Parts: sequence; structure tokens; C-alpha cells
Amino acid sequence: MDGNRRGVICDWGGVLTPPLRDGIRAWLHADRIDVEHYHEVMRPYFDDSCGGENPVHALERGEIDTREFERELAALLRCTHGGPVVAEGLIDRMFCEFDPVHAMYEALREARDGGAGTALLSNSWGNCYPREHFDATFDTVVISGEVGMRKPEERIYLHTCERLGLRPEDCVFIDDLEHNVRIAEELGMTGILHTDVGTTRLELERFLAPDGDGAPPVPDERAA
Repeated sequence: MDGNRRGVICDWGGVLTPPLRDGIRAWLHADRIDVEHYHEVMRPYFDDSCGGENPVHALERGEIDTREFERELAALLRCTHGGPVVAEGLIDRMFCEFDPVHAMYEALREARDGGAGTALLSNSWGNCYPREHFDATFDTVVISGEVGMRKPEERIYLHTCERLGLRPEDCVFIDDLEHNVRIAEELGMTGILHTDVGTTRLELERFLAPDGDGAPPVPDERAA
């Protein structure tokens, strides 16, 4: 294998879609769910202070049934109109506003056309992905619930590198969550914390440049 080959590993929600908070906010308003109460319910799952097995982590690994999770979550939430939250289809409704960011797909396809290996690495809630874009963009797709691992577990990063046939040191990892990026960097990858398409494209071009050093540009370079 060409020793100069590079790999690009990219998250889905918040990178290939608009920011997570925007999509979730749209769902909360559409389903008329009490927003403040939703954040109170979900906070222990996301800061991992719930004690015992975290049901969100189990869902992302595919260890619990999606419909069971929907029923349990719906029972915890409340609607502003006083009625119950509909459990059936809750996750599909939650993610229905996660439209593709075509400029990011284009950047990944350009990297692939230039010889880089490309991979999607996403934590799934059992939701449906817009897979019509995947074949033209990715060499391999790693969905947490399909492989029984989740970010930020080191093994799912290494598994993705293996699927690309590359070492972590030869890969860049793009994600909108800092702790996910930090683990990738600890494994030897170059991390890009995604905030907007323009900045990520510049950093990706730097990483893929034939004479580049594999490191994202320093802040003054990003602003230039």
C-alpha cells in the first residue's frame, strides 16, 4: 500500500447535518415537548451521571431495542398541551430535520477522488441515515449499533482505521464533539473539531496536501 495514502473519518450528526441542537429543537417544537423538562431528563444520560448502565450508551451499541427505548423515553417526557408523548416513531421524528449538508459531502468526495480513503463513523440511535449519499462518498460505513461499539470507545476508532486499511497516524478524524476528537488524537489521529464547513475544509485540505505535515493550521492561518 502507498505509504502516503491518507484516510478521512467523519461523523454524521452535526457535521454532515446542521448542528445537533437545531435538529433536536425542531423536533421538540413539532412534537410540542416541554423543552426545559427534556433537557432535565436527558442531562444525566449525556454527562453519564445516571448511575448504572446508561440506556443511551446501550442504545448506541445496539444492545437494547429501539422501540423499547422510545417507550421509556416517551414516558419520561411531557408535552406542553398536557397529553402524552407518542412513543411510536419518536426517534425517526427526532432526526427528521437532520438534512444533509451537501458542501461537507462534496469535500469528502473530493478527498476520495484525490486518493484518500473515506469512512463514516457515527453513533446511532437506531435512526435511518440518508444512505443515498453514502456509496458516492465513503469507502466504508461504521454505525455504532451495527458493530456493538460506540464513540468515544477506542476500539471503534481502531476498527474504522482497520476497515480503511490504514494506521491511526494516517487518518484525520472530524467530529463536532470535543471529547470524541480528543480520543482520536490520543490514538494518533489528526483531529478536526468541526464548527463550520469552511474551516473544516481548510483543515482537511492542509491534512491531505502532499507536502503537508498532517496537522491542522494554527488559528491565525485559519482566519487568513
